[in-house]
Amino acid sequence: MTGDEGVPQIDDWNRLLDGQIAVVTGGGDGIGAGIARLFAQHGAHVEVAEVDWERADRIHDEVAGAGGSIRCHVVDVTVDDDVARLADAVLTEHGRVDVLVNNVGDYRPLVPFDQSTPQSWQRQYDVNLRHVFAVTRAFVPTMIEAHRGSIVTVHSVEGMRGYPRDPVYGAMKAAAAHFTTCLAVDLGRHGIRVNGIGTDLAQTPQVDYLTGYENVDDLWASWAPVGRVGWPEDQARVALFLASEQSAFVTGHNIPVDGGTKAGGGWLFSPREGRFVNRSRNL
Repeated sequence: MTGDEGVPQIDDWNRLLDGQIAVVTGGGDGIGAGIARLFAQHGAHVEVAEVDWERADRIHDEVAGAGGSIRCHVVDVTVDDDVARLADAVLTEHGRVDVLVNNVGDYRPLVPFDQSTPQSWQRQYDVNLRHVFAVTRAFVPTMIEAHRGSIVTVHSVEGMRGYPRDPVYGAMKAAAAHFTTCLAVDLGRHGIRVNGIGTDLAQTPQVDYLTGYENVDDLWASWAPVGRVGWPEDQARVALFLASEQSAFVTGHNIPVDGGTKAGGGWLFSPREGRFVNRSRNL
């Protein structure tokens, strides 16, 4: 099974973020867009940071067309001036932020460590970790002033287990996860909760888990304990839980949203393929 069959729908749930201001980075597509849609459906005004103007326009039109409240900013959160511009625009308009979702990240450049360079390390740092510091720092003061807020950082299950294909990427994601834990301890006394999501097997435009695997549905049971690919909506529902008062006593945690791959094992070396794999047709 590779669809969204059997996943609970939320049409009849209470609106969990009514009136809240939520910033979602990388919100134009994939997991970020799934979070933006769901947050808007639950009554939040969503401020999306997106580097690509076409994706920004698309998610704006989709959410606004469905009756949601959304505004998009075409910014690159790996650039300090853009982060400052984003924060100024949001805080000038609203005076506060209730929820921050640090969603931007990328596994590229995927480089074996013995072929990596200082330039590839820097790019991994910028796109997977440094912007988390920068964006969080930009919005935390208003949360401290309000004595409330929820921060959700979307990283990867590869930061929670060994990732042999790119140790630098794994290290950046592990740092994002541990930053989450440390920040939660620091900010808890200010009424701010901080949690993370470790993703895996989520089908997005950035990471395609289905192309080339269309006729092997029976193998999903061996690749993921839940027996199917993940979807942005799977991640978004956990982000909604962490953002809302449903998780009012939860902070400092990194939740794998991975269909059970972390619990089930993860990466295996395939002698026949000569590489580590997480979906092998034949080891």
